[in-house]
Amino acid sequence: MQRRTPAPYLRRAAAAEWEALWSTVCGRLAGKRLGAVPLALTATSLVLLFDLVQQLPGGVGLVERVGVVRGSQPLELSLLRTPLSLFVPALDLPVWGALAQVLVVFGIAEIVLGRRQTLCIAYAGTLAGTLYARLAVDLGPDSLFGLPASAALVRDSGPSAAVVALAICTAWRARAWCTGAAVAVVMAAEAAMLPNLAGLEHLAAVATAVLTAAVGELFGGYWPRVLALVRASADTARPTAGALTP
Repeated sequence: MQRRTPAPYLRRAAAAEWEALWSTVCGRLAGKRLGAVPLALTATSLVLLFDLVQQLPGGVGLVERVGVVRGSQPLELSLLRTPLSLFVPALDLPVWGALAQVLVVFGIAEIVLGRRQTLCIAYAGTLAGTLYARLAVDLGPDSLFGLPASAALVRDSGPSAAVVALAICTAWRARAWCTGAAVAVVMAAEAAMLPNLAGLEHLAAVATAVLTAAVGELFGGYWPRVLALVRASADTARPTAGALTP
């Protein structure tokens, strides 16, 4: 009796999960090559630029003044720096990891979601983490989702919160449900095992991404349908109005 192996089932599951996404991304890259992902290339270059500046004498101070966000800062200053803080990599982690994440996830999102949505979702994920950092400090260490006051002095999560939000929204759009769920589960596990600022900011990015994707699913086609109905009504009314004209 021939023994069955899980390989065929795994191949079918992988095809169901990623085949449409893979064909879309490969088709766009085959046609335009790197010209298909200018936003991803720009974001990756900015991450690399900030990392290089941080290695220069006095560079850390310059990056701090331009793009570093902490919970101890005034809210207005944090909001002003948040767009650039998206591209400031962590000092204690290898930069190649951040570069790879930004290039791959931003690139796939740019192809699947479009440039404008990619930028908006990335900013929303980063902003959610920035704002939640303040809330977590206010809740305090005794709360399940709180942090000690010392967390207000820690840098925000940089590009990782944006990457998390984009990964979930892209998986949702591509109907890669297992992939999106896996990202959310990994972020929840990270926050449970390492209850620090970055982990909670990632959870805030997950929640923001799910909410954004759900709202887009429910209402994304609403206004186009309304406009189409208005145009159809106008087109129908024109002959009638002409027939009544003496």
